[in-house]
Amino acid sequence: MAGKDRQGFLPNFCDVRLLFAWIVTAELLALVLTLAVFDGDFWQRLSQRSLYVQWVALGLAALLCLLGPWLNRLGHRLAGLLAWLMGLVVTVLVYLSSQWLLDGHLGIVWHELGAQLAIAGIVLAVALRYLFELHRRRERELAEAQARANALQARIRPHFLFNSMNTIANLTRSDPELAEEVVQDLSDLFRASLGRSGERSTLAEELALARGYLHIEAQRLGQRLRVVWDLQEDLPHQASVPPLLLQPLLENAVYHGIEPSRDGGEILVAARYRKGVLNLAVSNTLPEGAVSERDGNGMAQENIAQRLRACFGDRAGMTIGEVEGHYRVRIHFPVDGEMR
Repeated sequence: MAGKDRQGFLPNFCDVRLLFAWIVTAELLALVLTLAVFDGDFWQRLSQRSLYVQWVALGLAALLCLLGPWLNRLGHRLAGLLAWLMGLVVTVLVYLSSQWLLDGHLGIVWHELGAQLAIAGIVLAVALRYLFELHRRRERELAEAQARANALQARIRPHFLFNSMNTIANLTRSDPELAEEVVQDLSDLFRASLGRSGERSTLAEELALARGYLHIEAQRLGQRLRVVWDLQEDLPHQASVPPLLLQPLLENAVYHGIEPSRDGGEILVAARYRKGVLNLAVSNTLPEGAVSERDGNGMAQENIAQRLRACFGDRAGMTIGEVEGHYRVRIHFPVDGEMR
């Protein structure tokens, strides 16, 4: 599904948000070191150590930004070892540079350099271990989300399949051409459900699948199902997205919103794209009296939410609620970068 090209645990140090967190962590380290060996003017010592630590942190971040993709292809152990050694080399270079700037020569005080290398080695080892454990946790979350996605994709509600087959059987006598269209829509839905495990889709494919599903349901529900499409004209139709985002939400809307209502109802599908973020929304009118309580209402929603988190982290999200008499599910995620 996401990011199978990245095999290593080192994150993208070219990312501005990660770089900011890296700088803040380095400053906290400088503060801790200053408090641990406090002598004399606190603010002067803090400024000196901050400058020194930030040089090391930014130097290592620059190297990992340039060499990170190459390191990640080497495997976890070798990538971690080389990153750790690179941090020690940067520490030595910063030490020599500071000696030359402050004293005008490259004199080495070995016990000072040894202490700084020891501190850098310990801190880097802890940081790399943290990144590795974070990577493992994300891999587990992705594997769990993929397993649930597979369960969702392999599951087509029996009642939908039986109703679709009955609809096709009736259409073969009254409208053979329409029956052929419905068969094609049903085959596309099965192909997406059974053959998309671990693959990506595009926004255009997801919209086509959604239209095909609603076309099938329209033959069964007739005038009871009213669909409104509110799509922005300049959508990034070829953008990579996780598969089966819209169809499960539409199935929920039909199953919980349209079918229980005697007069049917309306489904609104909206899509907006702005500043690299895609917003998709599916809303349906509520059944008369109360919201339907049929089982399974949250399975597809939770699955989609977990897959979005696994693919995009905190850059994606889902909101659910009632808006002007409609039950609405809205999801947003970035489409200007690679999924994990």
